[in-house]
Parts: sequence; structure tokens; C-alpha cells
Amino acid sequence: MSPNVFPLIFLFFIALWLFFLAVRIFREYERGVVFTLGRFSRVAGPGLVLVVPVIQQVVRTDLRTVVDVVPPQDVITRDNVSVKVNAVIYYRMVDPQRAIINVANYMAATSQLAQTTLRSVLGKHELDELLGERDKLNTDIQSILDKHTDPWGIKVSNVEIKDVDLNDSMVRAIARQAEAERIRRAKIINAEGELQAAEKMVEAGKLLAPVPSAMQLRYFEALHEIAGDRTSTIVFPIPIDLFEKMKG
Repeated sequence: MSPNVFPLIFLFFIALWLFFLAVRIFREYERGVVFTLGRFSRVAGPGLVLVVPVIQQVVRTDLRTVVDVVPPQDVITRDNVSVKVNAVIYYRMVDPQRAIINVANYMAATSQLAQTTLRSVLGKHELDELLGERDKLNTDIQSILDKHTDPWGIKVSNVEIKDVDLNDSMVRAIARQAEAERIRRAKIINAEGELQAAEKMVEAGKLLAPVPSAMQLRYFEALHEIAGDRTSTIVFPIPIDLFEKMKG
């Protein structure tokens, strides 16, 4: 083999190596932040992207939605109840340039911000609101997170409060409160029923009063019903005027 062939082979492998360094392939959900001599150049992708080896560097990013579980946080509500609350946040990168340049680690920053925001927002509400108005609290937390992560090129699309853990004494207190509320409602319903029954009885009395014979028949009917429900002997006083009206 001629000695002149070795330099050509060496140059071929150098060129092949540079070609592989220059070629980048990005999937549909990926983007590349290109820096030229340390300065931001462009956001490239998806598909085939060519860069200048050594001169240009590429940071690969992912545009898919990230699901992050916020670990349980100790929260003291406005009515001084201590609870543990965790949540799930959904966010994605919408601006790769800002996500890479404006924050060192956007995933860690978003997670830490979610933890502090969760404690801050829930601490402004009472326990009943925390248990019964989760949708409103989710929306409030999501809007605050989205506002703070916007300079990072991150869009927080949803926040869901997952679990609210109470100590045993608080669970028993809530159970007693719920039972007292059920008893109160039952008494109100019973009182309303008695009021309606009394009103109907008054109306019936007004209809029967002008007709004495109707009142007599109703009296005997009531005696018959009472006697039919009892096995013992019942003595009822009969008004004297009843016999007088029957004679008349």
C-alpha cells in the first residue's frame, strides 16, 4: 500500500468523526438550544440539525408534560389545625431558551416553588375550606405557580391536592361534628313536619266546624282507630252536647 494512502485514510476518519459531531437528531417532542462560542444562537429541532463541532454546543430539552408529586407538607390552617397535605402538579416547557438560560434546573426550581406555594396558600384557609373547596384551592395554587414560572419558560397546567392527613383526635372531632349536624337537621325536619301537620289540622277543623254532624262522625272515627290499635279497654269521656245534637 502506498504511503500516501495513510494520510487520506486518516483524513477520512477525521471527516467522519466531525460529521457525527455535527449531526443532531431531535424527536418531535425535543428541542435543542444551540450556543455559539457560549452565546445563545437559536432553538433547533425537531428533525435533523447540523451544528459546527467545537464552535457550537447543543442542550437537549424535552417539551412533554412533567408529572411531579409534591411530598407531604406540614400546614397549619387559619383555624390552627395541623395537617399534612401533598399534591400533584403538571407542567411543561414552552420556551426552551428561557428554561435553559434563566434557571439552572427548572425541574428542581418548580418542585421547590410548588412546596412553598402549597404551604402558603393552604395556610390562609380554614380546615372546612381545605376539605370542601379543593377545586378552588387547586385553581389558586395553579395560577400562582404559573405566574412565577413564566419567566422560566414553564407552563403549569394543573395542580391537584391529593391527600389531606389529620391526626386521630381531629378525625374524632370531625366525626362528632358531623353527627351533631345530622341530629340538628333531623330535628329541624321533624319540627317542620309537625308544623305542617298542625297547619293541616287547623284547616281541617275550620272545614268541619260549620257542620256538627261531620264533627261527630270524625270523633267516632277517631275512637274506632284508637280502639283498633289497642287490646286494653279505653274509657273516653263523651261530651254531653254530643247527645243533645244527636237528639236534635
